[in-house]
Amino acid sequence: MRKLLLLTVFIGCIFVAKAHENRDLLQHKSDIAILKSRLLLNQKWVTYPKYTDRNGWDALTLGVKDEIIKKGEAALNYEWKVVKATDYLEFDKSGSRTIMEIPFNSNNSALADLVLAELAEGKGRFMDQIVNGVWHTCEMTSWVLSAHIGREQKEKTALPSFKGNIIDLTSGDMGAFLSWTWFFLKDEMDKIQPLVAERLRKNLQDRILDPYMNRSNFWWQAFNATPKTMVNNWNPWCNFDVLTSFLLLENDPDKLATAVQRTMISVDKFINYYHSDGACEEGPSYWGHAPGKLYDYLQLLYNATGGKISIFDLQIIKNMGEYIFRSYVGNGWVVNFADASAKGGGEPGMIFRFGQALGSLEMQHFASYLYERDKDPEYFNAGRDLFRTMENLRSHKELIQIQPSVSQAVSTWYPETEFCYMRNQNGFFVAAKGGYNAESHNHNDMGSFSLYLNETPMIIDAGVGTYTRQTFSDERYSIWTMQSNYHNLPMINGIAQSPGATFCSRNVSFDASKSTFTLDLSGAYPAEAAVEKWQRSYHLEAKEGLIIEDVFKLKSIQAPNQLNFLTWGKPEITSPGTIMLEKEGVKCSLVYESSQFEPVVEVVTLSDKRLANVWGDQIYRLSLYAKKNQLSGRYKLLIKK
Repeated sequence: MRKLLLLTVFIGCIFVAKAHENRDLLQHKSDIAILKSRLLLNQKWVTYPKYTDRNGWDALTLGVKDEIIKKGEAALNYEWKVVKATDYLEFDKSGSRTIMEIPFNSNNSALADLVLAELAEGKGRFMDQIVNGVWHTCEMTSWVLSAHIGREQKEKTALPSFKGNIIDLTSGDMGAFLSWTWFFLKDEMDKIQPLVAERLRKNLQDRILDPYMNRSNFWWQAFNATPKTMVNNWNPWCNFDVLTSFLLLENDPDKLATAVQRTMISVDKFINYYHSDGACEEGPSYWGHAPGKLYDYLQLLYNATGGKISIFDLQIIKNMGEYIFRSYVGNGWVVNFADASAKGGGEPGMIFRFGQALGSLEMQHFASYLYERDKDPEYFNAGRDLFRTMENLRSHKELIQIQPSVSQAVSTWYPETEFCYMRNQNGFFVAAKGGYNAESHNHNDMGSFSLYLNETPMIIDAGVGTYTRQTFSDERYSIWTMQSNYHNLPMINGIAQSPGATFCSRNVSFDASKSTFTLDLSGAYPAEAAVEKWQRSYHLEAKEGLIIEDVFKLKSIQAPNQLNFLTWGKPEITSPGTIMLEKEGVKCSLVYESSQFEPVVEVVTLSDKRLANVWGDQIYRLSLYAKKNQLSGRYKLLIKK
């Protein structure tokens, strides 16, 4: 195991909030003239079999063909659902997204199953329903989700306007999927009625190609990004979709080169935003949509240029890829901060191919581990993401030949993003973070931590509930999951952390030789907290447990300090100074100075399905209330077996 030296990083709020570095890696690889000479026209880059190549499709779907056809058969009598105007308007009314999304996603899933089944079988049996689905989809005013419409169109409502077209995550996905549908099945649709494919092609031009070229103000494009601009998973995700549509539909060399270069300029903004340490501030469950989608984009660009444009050899891209296995705890659990879930984030096929592109054997072994762990016979099926589905099918034979394993690094340190992971010989895994309170999908969680014992969450980050209008509005921090007092952090003078880029860590350091992560939390609290210093350290002992130490200095005293901990199992106060935590047969004790604190346990009922699917019906908040009001002092806690 490579030793890491003591790393101390003094980071001010201005530096953290302005994370952009003008690398422009893709643009440095090619100007427009070079790009034009390297792009393979007329879809010569597509290596998948043509629709009429039955032997090719039999080989590609070997072992899963029957399952693919069975799913398509289930959709042969599907009744296409109407997404009503009131379904869209429900987002304006109550904030609910799902009223619109459920019927829309049901239609899209049925169409994806039908298209894949027809490609696998090739007998025309599914074509009438595919035509129905394509026609129905083209009849819709927009393919954009109700939650995303209002902020992009002049009419500030969730009801889509007929006056213009918007590209969001879902309309981009549908554009890419329907471009593949047109590419593979145009001739078959023409046999039924040429107007269908003709209309679909025009829809793709009007809804995807033209808006992308004619508008520069979709927020995710980030063409005019400043050091304060957030660039998250939307950027590589949408650009991948757009690139797919252009590569499949546009064969004019000048128009194609111009469009592809435009996507490269936009994706560079995402890479520029990313810290060079490669940590995904959105968490593992978003990694597949952020670096994972960047991989899809880069691979597609590589394919379309015959391998002549590639940045897979660069360290930042490798760091971004390898984050996914480094953030894996075990038994399906992952390190989660912000809106990320404590479960999920692993797509074996994509991780495997990303690892191949990077030359990362650890990623390939991890992908094999995920595949073997889940034994999901449909792991290859990425729904409307037909590119990932076909790539999963193509790479399956290679994936199953790799030995499954998971890296067990003693520590991982992301010095710019300020994520720290530590393991010891006694089954403890600790993840802690610094950063600032304006990260993508931010929660007010600067300085928080999670603790796992024997791959079981003991002290947790709850994650986020079902998205509503309130989630991404000025009401965001009224939601309990976003607040620091429902993270493993102190309430200082009765005050919680505040949101914003100026509320950030100070004096951050990680000493790998001592397994100690230290930072000053005071910068994350508003002036009314009257805190001058709150230095917190997490020290993981080699054979014992975790020591948490707070050294603080206040300017005034207004209310008792309160140390909060979210737990999965119910805390039991077994004796003064000792609290037992137990979940799924795993036990640990939190030891504190009984003369300093009064413990209080609160049941947090989880009525939200998204949270309950991870944690069950309830979790707990353990609060240690300081018995003494002090302008300065020291708190020391031990969590041990």
